[in-house]
Amino acid sequence: MGKHNSVSFVLKVGLVMLGVTSLLAGTSVHAGARDQAKRMYDRIAGVPPTAIQLEAMLDIMDVNRDNVTDSEALAIQAAELAFDSPSFYNVTLKNMVTPWTNEEQTQFADLNDFTATVIGLVRDGGDFREVLYGDVIYVGADSTLTPYSVAGNQHYIDLEASGADLGDSAVLRREAQSSVTGLPAAATAGVMTTRAAAHAFFVAGTNRAMFRFTLMNFMCNDLEQVKDISRSPDRVRQDVSRSPGGDSRIFMNSCVGCHAGMDPMAQAFAYYEWSGEEGSAEGQLQYTPGQVQGKYRINADNFRYGYVTPDDRWDNYWREGQNAVLGWDNAINYGVSGCSSGSCRGAKTLGMELAHSDAFAECKVKQVFETVCLHEPATSHDHSQVSSMVSAFQGNNYNLKGVFSESAAYCRGD
Repeated sequence: MGKHNSVSFVLKVGLVMLGVTSLLAGTSVHAGARDQAKRMYDRIAGVPPTAIQLEAMLDIMDVNRDNVTDSEALAIQAAELAFDSPSFYNVTLKNMVTPWTNEEQTQFADLNDFTATVIGLVRDGGDFREVLYGDVIYVGADSTLTPYSVAGNQHYIDLEASGADLGDSAVLRREAQSSVTGLPAAATAGVMTTRAAAHAFFVAGTNRAMFRFTLMNFMCNDLEQVKDISRSPDRVRQDVSRSPGGDSRIFMNSCVGCHAGMDPMAQAFAYYEWSGEEGSAEGQLQYTPGQVQGKYRINADNFRYGYVTPDDRWDNYWREGQNAVLGWDNAINYGVSGCSSGSCRGAKTLGMELAHSDAFAECKVKQVFETVCLHEPATSHDHSQVSSMVSAFQGNNYNLKGVFSESAAYCRGD
C-alpha cells in the first residue's frame, strides 16, 4: 500500500471511530427510564440502587414499563426515593459539606458539629437559612457515644465510626445549640458558632477568616469577586496599612476594595475567640459579651488613625454599589431592637443578613447542582434550570433536599 493510501486508510478508520464514539456519547441523552432511574439514584446516594429500589422508582416514572418517561415531576418523585439511602447523608452530604468546615477546603476530615448540623437541616427539610443564624446543633442520640464536648470532637468521631444512618432522627438529633454548648441563645449563629467553625476560622488572626469563608461557602463569592473600591474606608481597622510598601495607591486601588466592606461586617464577631493555639486541636469557643477581643486591636501602629472597634455592631456597605446585585433583603426582620436594614449587632443578625440574600439561595442551588450533575452549569439550558430551581428553593421555604431531587431529574439523561 502506498504512502498516500496508508494515510487515507488511517484517516477513514479515525473518522469511523470518531463517529462510533460520538454515537455512543449521544446514547446517554436518550437513555431509557431504567438507566435514568439508576443514574438518579447513584447521583444522590452515591451507590447504585438494589433491584427492589430500582423497581420502586420505575413504578413511579415508568408504570407501563415501556422504558420511556417524559414527566419531570414523576422523575423528581422517583428520585426522592434515594433519600432513604443512608449513603445520601453519610457520604454524599458529608463529602459536599466537609470542605466548608476547614481552611484547606478538604473533604478528608472527620465528621464534626458543623457538618452534622448541615446534614440534619437538609434531612429535616426545614428553612435552610437557619444554617447561618439558628440556635441549632445536631448531636448523636446514642447514649453510648462519648458525650458532646465544647473542648473536643470525639463525640462525632465515635458517631461516624459507628456507621449509623445520619438520616435517621433516632441517630442524629436536633438540639438547641445554646443548651448543648452553653453559649447564650442570642450569641448562637448556626454553624458559624459550632466548635468546628470556631476552631477553623476564629483561631488566631483577626476573625476576618470567619467572614471570608462564610462568604465563600454560603454565597459562592470570594473577596476578589466582591471587591469594591468605591465604598467608604471609615471602618477599616488600624492593622491595615494605608501605604503598603510606602505607596498609598495600593491601598486606595486594591486593599480598600475588600476591607471597606469586610471590616464593618466582620465586626459582628468582635466578642468571639478560639482559646487554643493555631495548628492544635485543643481549645474551645470563647464568647465575651460587651468585651471586644484583643485581636481586633492588634498592630494598631500600622495606621493609628484607623478604626478602633468598640462593640459588635456591623453595617453592610455592600447594600449599595456594585454588590447590590447580591440581592439583599430590604424587608428583613432581625428580631432585635435598634436595627435597620443592613445594620445590626452580633453574629446571629449578620447570619440573617447573608442567608436572606439572593446570592445565598443561588449559591446553595449551584453547589447541589454540581454535586449531583458532576459539572458546573455550562449551557444556557443549565443556567435556566438553575434559575428555576432557585425560585423553587425560595418558594418551598428553602428546603434544600428538594434541590437534590430536582437536579437529579434534570441530569438523568447525562
